[in-house]
Amino acid sequence: MVTVQLTALISPLLALASAAIVIACGLWLTGADVPSVFVNLWLGAAGDSYRLSETAVKACPLLFTGLAVMLALRAGVWNIGAEGQLLLGALATAWVGQHLTFIPSPLAVAIVVAASLSAGVFWAGCAAYLKQKHNVNEVISTIMLNFVALYLVSYGVHGPLMEVAGQYPQTDPLPPTATLPRLFPPARFHLGILFALVAALIVWIFLFRTKAGFRIRATGANPIAARFAGIATDRQVALAFLLSGALAGLAGGIEVSGITHRVYEKFSPGYGYTAIAVALVGQRSPIGVVFAALFFGALDAGASAVQRTIGLSSVLASVIQAVVVLFLAAYSTATVQRFIHRTSTRLIVPLLLCWFVLLPSLT
Repeated sequence: MVTVQLTALISPLLALASAAIVIACGLWLTGADVPSVFVNLWLGAAGDSYRLSETAVKACPLLFTGLAVMLALRAGVWNIGAEGQLLLGALATAWVGQHLTFIPSPLAVAIVVAASLSAGVFWAGCAAYLKQKHNVNEVISTIMLNFVALYLVSYGVHGPLMEVAGQYPQTDPLPPTATLPRLFPPARFHLGILFALVAALIVWIFLFRTKAGFRIRATGANPIAARFAGIATDRQVALAFLLSGALAGLAGGIEVSGITHRVYEKFSPGYGYTAIAVALVGQRSPIGVVFAALFFGALDAGASAVQRTIGLSSVLASVIQAVVVLFLAAYSTATVQRFIHRTSTRLIVPLLLCWFVLLPSLT
């Protein structure tokens, strides 16, 4: 069992190592100081407590949306619409939050969180309805719903939800009662980051310790066999879609309540799309998604530092993300997986035996 779990980590680790080598070669060919780039990338992501906080802040929406995409994948469907569900969740939070000025803070936060969750469920429910009733491909419907959500946000911040001052296309800030507290000011580490970790734990328990989670996994693994086993696969797909939308909607609500406190045009830099890579790098596992979200958050935080100190474009982070996903796809092919499994089984077991046998004698 331990060998199997360790083997599952090999593909992401190989993808990371290969991406690092390719990026280093590319930087060297452009004349960049490669060691300096990687050192600044590391310092920008984890150089001190403030940098670590920024990494966690950037990882938070990726963790929610990564869990959303992963949960749908477990049911065998692609929820490409996490971006749209996130935007609707953010818009609902900004709209509802404006009316919570005189409500006690814990209740106000609970209301805006519920609003964002409901908005995400509603938006994902549209795609689920189209798939169940009209057999519309979920990839197409969710992509189109992303565009609709994007234009709804644009309409809102230019129209009915535009700030009272009327200077910029953005909503008014949330009242303090509806914002999540920062735990280590002046760092931006907020309570929503802990919510994201709790959400990952809940998703893991749901998937691997409940009957409903088993039915979703069985549907994704083999829908024909699941139907023969008496599982209503259509219902499981719809359930996975709704839960996925709830998580993505929460991502938007937590981001508004914890960081931006308002919604504006281009509110999301593409969290919902990056979430697809997070789910894949995380090997469709809630725990793996946590580490993948932290990795992608660290890349974003580190790339900003590289831009400030060396002048290299922060697009570097996007390039690294893309290269990692490309290598991960290459290492996920059946032929490579069989080779990795055979090789790792022969190596990991002897290494583990050496570790447990020799370590006590050395100490």
